Amino acid sequence: MRLILTTITALMLALAGSVACMGQNNNTAATVNDTVEASIQLPPLPAKASGKAFIVISKKDLMLRVYDRNKGGDTILVAEYPCCMGKNKGNKQKRGDMRTPESPKGKPFKITMIQDASTWRHDFKDGRGNIKAYGHWFLRLQTPGHSGIGIHGSTNNESSVPGRASEGCIRLLDQDIITLKKHFAYVGMPVIILGETDGPLPWELRARKAVQ
Repeated sequence: MRLILTTITALMLALAGSVACMGQNNNTAATVNDTVEASIQLPPLPAKASGKAFIVISKKDLMLRVYDRNKGGDTILVAEYPCCMGKNKGNKQKRGDMRTPESPKGKPFKITMIQDASTWRHDFKDGRGNIKAYGHWFLRLQTPGHSGIGIHGSTNNESSVPGRASEGCIRLLDQDIITLKKHFAYVGMPVIILGETDGPLPWELRARKAVQ
């Protein structure tokens, strides 16, 4: 199960400079960003997250992160996945502009439907024809002013993750959308999408530090 990234040793950092390496360890993560962050030791996957879990998606470092609340009420980082965003940078303005919408400050988007997308097809107009393209699940988002935006898999397009190649949706690796749906997603789940120039929210830094 792909959940996160391998631990990067000090020797590797010295040789690789500021390059973050990605892997498949279920309980560790290193963020892909402008600067290398310390490795993060995430808790084991829950059978199902609480109804207080929410998502933050960063266009800056192309990561989707899931946060939850522990018994003490503290916000904790419980999962993170590389993702693919809209081909063009900036906030979505109109249909077909290849941009991913950004949630207004203090007004997260919400998951309105969790749909089985395993048979869904799409023609990317790249010569491959009408092909399967959405992984197993489509987490449809309520994005006022725009329709058809969701979080889904990347069947036949996994090489685009992480990256900038979608028509506006958020793509995960196929295994990651399965894991996200199984352990965390629920209808009504808040989803914050940050812009390209937005750094981590202050409480995000505290939550990441708490699991290092």
